[in-house]
Amino acid sequence: MEFTQGVRFDSLGLSPEIMRAVEQRKLEMSTPVQAGCIPPMMDWQDVIAKAPTGTGKTFAYGIPIVEHIDPEEESVQAVILAPTRELAIQITGELRDIAAFKPGVRSVCLYGGQPIGKQIDMLKKRPQIVVATPGRLSDHMKRRTVRVETAQTVVLDEADRMLDMGFIHDVTRLLDRMNKRRNLGLFSATISREVMDIAWVYQRDAAEVTVREDEQNKPDIKQFRMEVSQNEKADVIARILEETGFDRCMAFCNTKGSTERITKFLQMRGIDAECIHGDIPQRKREQVMEKFRRGELRVFVSTDVAARGIDVDDVDIVFNCDIPDENQDYVHRIGRTGRAKRQGVAVSLISDYPAKMRMDDIAQKTRNQVTPVKFDENGKLAVAE
Repeated sequence: MEFTQGVRFDSLGLSPEIMRAVEQRKLEMSTPVQAGCIPPMMDWQDVIAKAPTGTGKTFAYGIPIVEHIDPEEESVQAVILAPTRELAIQITGELRDIAAFKPGVRSVCLYGGQPIGKQIDMLKKRPQIVVATPGRLSDHMKRRTVRVETAQTVVLDEADRMLDMGFIHDVTRLLDRMNKRRNLGLFSATISREVMDIAWVYQRDAAEVTVREDEQNKPDIKQFRMEVSQNEKADVIARILEETGFDRCMAFCNTKGSTERITKFLQMRGIDAECIHGDIPQRKREQVMEKFRRGELRVFVSTDVAARGIDVDDVDIVFNCDIPDENQDYVHRIGRTGRAKRQGVAVSLISDYPAKMRMDDIAQKTRNQVTPVKFDENGKLAVAE
């Protein structure tokens, strides 16, 4: 069933504790994905939801999960699987917000790159909700440091991405172990063949919720492209930031080397910039992301590893320092801006012919209007002929 609008949270029959948490976030109206998913999940029904990134999916399954938790019961009652540690950390934070007024509801976040001993200590506190990446959850199950067989609700968040990343065997093994579950939620930006296979095997009479990227849900993002030489990119970013005054910016690169270079060049120009990529230790990555979330960092430079993981609602502008290889990565990158009904800006920097061809292909396939711009003789941004 297609959902194009939300409903008032106070019409969803939520407990006073959850309503307090919702009101604390100053939310009155649910998003379409929340309106579509909360009622069936509250009734223990399986759900398969197709919704664009940034439409409030965590609350859509998090609210029913927290409502169902019995704080007196110390076994695992819900498991949420996420493709990346960044997303897992973000989900755990949102669940804690939802459970703020429900004492005794404990959650734990399990992911690779963090010492396993620290996670084992957290598991000894008997959390009822486990948020995890599939690989690390499998490790804990092999060590018998967590038992998930008791889970009543299982959610696969960003299921398409998780299965694309090669986790399908881990996921199916975990679902086979969690066979006492009462409902399974699949949340995905696209319903790929693999997602359909999981739904067919593991779900029964699932409520289908589709949130179209219509004008209401589609982010309002002005998209530009600019032809620059490879070594001008940091200069161009600095000039655009100076002209616009934007102070919450994300810049995406295709490689680790490129993120390091752009970051260094921006710092040399006096711009507060830091980067994360796969070779940066997890602790440092979390510190950089937290700094950006708190608004203490002007430019956050990253490879696509964080494109899905970070959820900051008020990024002013996104720069594509390199044009991504996958159309979907472009959509996820620029989706960091234009959230929460604000207008966003995305600028793609093109330095060679292959990048120009990729950008043409992305604009055509994603049906986005990308306007060419340049600096005019006065150094101001203007539409290029």
